[in-house]
Amino acid sequence: MENYEERPVLTRQTNWDVLFFYQKSDVIYQLSFAFCNRFIHPYKDRTRDQMIQAARSCKQNIVEGLADGVTSTEMQLKLLNVARASLKELREDFEDYLKSRHKQIYTASHSQYEAMLKYCRYHNKLQDYAPYFDQWTDEQMCNYALTLCHMTDKMMMSFLKKLEQEFITQGGIKERMHRARTGFRNKQDERLKQLETSLPAIKQALQQAQSEAEAWQKAYNDLKQRALAAYYRQADEIAALKAEIAKLKGKA
Repeated sequence: MENYEERPVLTRQTNWDVLFFYQKSDVIYQLSFAFCNRFIHPYKDRTRDQMIQAARSCKQNIVEGLADGVTSTEMQLKLLNVARASLKELREDFEDYLKSRHKQIYTASHSQYEAMLKYCRYHNKLQDYAPYFDQWTDEQMCNYALTLCHMTDKMMMSFLKKLEQEFITQGGIKERMHRARTGFRNKQDERLKQLETSLPAIKQALQQAQSEAEAWQKAYNDLKQRALAAYYRQADEIAALKAEIAKLKGKA
């Protein structure tokens, strides 16, 4: 029988700081913020706020989704998909920026493409990118952002597939609660059944012990009576001998 204690109701909290797609989402947000500050007018172009909010929404929904995953796999899946949607919106804004200004979207034929792809693949932390935020051109920043968005989305899809499989095999919070409660009741029922099965044997052993105790008590009483009888006989004999000795001494 399945042990309910081995299938907890609450799932383990995921440490998002160590997930590569979260680390990349942090880079994307900071890169987007720096890009907007450098290249998009704060008042004349509403795209600025939309891009920053989309980048923030991606990162924050990852955090909220993973935190909600402790109790709700369904909510976790929904929020992570919201993060993906925000990421796609941001990617579209970066592409629109390049297209509207007749700048290049790097492809495999571009001289910087392979180096950019390799750098984004093996670097996840903000400190790996922050020094370049003031050095890259707007075209470079957009292309690095697009590459990071693509990689992050791909990683999140893999993570969502993993969560989907866990949901299929383990169920959601209600199923885990039902399974835990049912397991607990089954364990109690099994223990009760064991006790009820062993009760006749215990009862028989108790009766046997009581019979043995009564036999030992009877033997003890019998031995006690014989010992007392022997004691009194010897006491009477000693008293008689003492009296006889006293008479003999009187005649002497």
